[in-house]
Amino acid sequence: MTDTNLVRFRAAVAGALAHLESRRQEVNDLNVFPVADGDTGDNMTLTLRAVLDELDRLMGTDASRTIDEIGREEIVQSVARAALLGARGNSGVILSQLIRGAAEELVSRPGQLIDATLIGAALAKAADRAYSSVRDPAEGTMLTVAREMAHKIVTDVAHSAENPRLGPATERSVQDEAIAAALERAVIAGQDSVKRGPELLAALRDAGVVDAGGYGLTIMFAGVVAALRGDEPPELDHHAPARISHPEHSSGTYRFCTNFAVTGRDLNPGHFIEPLEQLGDSVLVVGDSRTLKVHLHTDDPELATEIFASVGEVSRLDVADMRLQVQERDARLTGGASDHANGAQPQQGANGHVSQAENGTSQSAQGRAGAPVDGDREVPMVRCGALAVVSGDGLAAMFRELGVQTLDGGPTLNPSTYDLLAAIHEVHAEEVVVLPNSANVIMAAEHAAQLSDKEVSVAPTTSQQAGLAAAVALAPDRSVEENAQALREALTRVRTGAVAPAARDDAQGRFSRGDAVGFVQDEVLAWGDPGDTLRSILQALAAGDGELGEPELISVLAGEDAPLGLGDIAGMVNGGVELELRQGGQPAYWWLLAAE
Repeated sequence: MTDTNLVRFRAAVAGALAHLESRRQEVNDLNVFPVADGDTGDNMTLTLRAVLDELDRLMGTDASRTIDEIGREEIVQSVARAALLGARGNSGVILSQLIRGAAEELVSRPGQLIDATLIGAALAKAADRAYSSVRDPAEGTMLTVAREMAHKIVTDVAHSAENPRLGPATERSVQDEAIAAALERAVIAGQDSVKRGPELLAALRDAGVVDAGGYGLTIMFAGVVAALRGDEPPELDHHAPARISHPEHSSGTYRFCTNFAVTGRDLNPGHFIEPLEQLGDSVLVVGDSRTLKVHLHTDDPELATEIFASVGEVSRLDVADMRLQVQERDARLTGGASDHANGAQPQQGANGHVSQAENGTSQSAQGRAGAPVDGDREVPMVRCGALAVVSGDGLAAMFRELGVQTLDGGPTLNPSTYDLLAAIHEVHAEEVVVLPNSANVIMAAEHAAQLSDKEVSVAPTTSQQAGLAAAVALAPDRSVEENAQALREALTRVRTGAVAPAARDDAQGRFSRGDAVGFVQDEVLAWGDPGDTLRSILQALAAGDGELGEPELISVLAGEDAPLGLGDIAGMVNGGVELELRQGGQPAYWWLLAAE
């Protein structure tokens, strides 16, 4: 027999998650405190999703396990730990503590019927735990909203006749409606609290906005009411996005929002706050003696993790670049995030067809590393996404056409581990394949993959043109392992070439600095005049090799200083090989080539 209270708890979480998902971007657009990085809705959603996944695991595939079969303590510890480990950002960590406090109160009363009295007690315990987790609680935020919603329920129970007395024989539908009615009144109180937020917090008042986390809480509870009633959620006010201003906040000088878990023994959250505050601000350390979740804003994520090296194991490291998040949020709210290509494949014309990518494409919210907005359209979370390290506006646009998010690696394609971690964070997917596109990036990418709290696989792409050719094999509904395998197989069918100006005189006397040098794979095959060298490399690629045979298509990606126009290249290869000519915009190579 299914335990109705556990099923109800799962339904409540699912309802809260569904409603928050539906208005997630609205919450993101309100986010200005403590940093205007536009991710509060995302962070709260991820926390709730982790709780729902854990409940499903506990209840089993047929949802038949009861509270007593699982164990009350196991439920509390598992749900609290899932919320803790799934939390990101200030809002996610605080929400995890609200969930922990509520779960502790609900399960601490075995046999007691869930009614308005117990719901009020649970929400009050949740607010107390959340307040205690923050060193300097700010009023006007989600903390205030949670406390005032709890106060409303407790006051109603004490002074109102509208809360019916329930007993063991009460039908489930009657019990659900009683809980829903109490929560609906709490939602109204929460809305009032949200509206008062700017009176309490100057950052909100200056930006002309309400608190994103507090508003997110009211959305969640409205979703719970809808789940209990099997109906539409109660109406909530909509709030205009924040003005594009940058209110003074404590993280104006720090770049990375850093989150990670620590597992060990005899851990004391308070011991680590002071050393972390020497590295940054917005420090939160919550959890218990065996598991901690750490959040801070810092320029040195590596130094933050080193503080815990001697006391436990650091995992689930998540690093978000707040400066870029703020830029993306501003672009989105001013209508500047509309240049993302929505997954269309690049056009492949007839032999000699010239297809020019836009050289001046701006790196929009979605295009840079996967922020969940394409113009006014919200981009859904997918199972597996991809991140490519690129250099060149045209190449970045081509990867985006294939649904691959990009990280600007600079002229030398040399991002740091923490640049990669921040970019992995921004990919709007549960799992990520990284295309390093340079042998020099592979080690940093593998280190980032080990540290990330997402499932990450690094594909062995050692050039941008190979990565682009292989990226066609990606599919967002496959697992990261399946996509990584598909990329590896695609790479076996690609031969690469390049033509670049020589950086120095050749020791063997074949060419001088500034001459064109042509490569197939890593072997120098031609040199001298740019046009003659390019023609030689194209013909070598068109001839194929013993294993792959002759190619059907050769892509030519022109660099920013290429000495020939695309129209001058169209006739360099005769026969049945198709040329695809595009502007890559890369700084170091005149032409990058890939034969498929």
